[in-house]
Amino acid sequence: MNTFEKIYEAVKRIPKGKVCTYGQIAALAGNPRWSQVVGYALHVNPDNSVIPCHRVVNRFGETAKAFAFGGCDIQRQMLEAEGVEFDENGRVIMSKFMWLGE
Repeated sequence: MNTFEKIYEAVKRIPKGKVCTYGQIAALAGNPRWSQVVGYALHVNPDNSVIPCHRVVNRFGETAKAFAFGGCDIQRQMLEAEGVEFDENGRVIMSKFMWLGE
């Protein structure tokens, strides 16, 4: 399995209504130093219906910029549709919605 495939397999494990950080996915994929690689892999995601890259946020709980999902706040809308809540600063409430890989 190549690096991107390992990353995609880790992302597929994130349950609906939960999020992970790029760093968490990197660690789950086998190398905690792959955070940027995770970003590259998700940017070229071959199948959004199978690989739920919208469930990956940065370490502060911030969503990706508009280009990644086809419009402003699309990622947030997708997460909210799954029940994920955001704080007053527009960040995912990580203490409640972060998936730890269990």
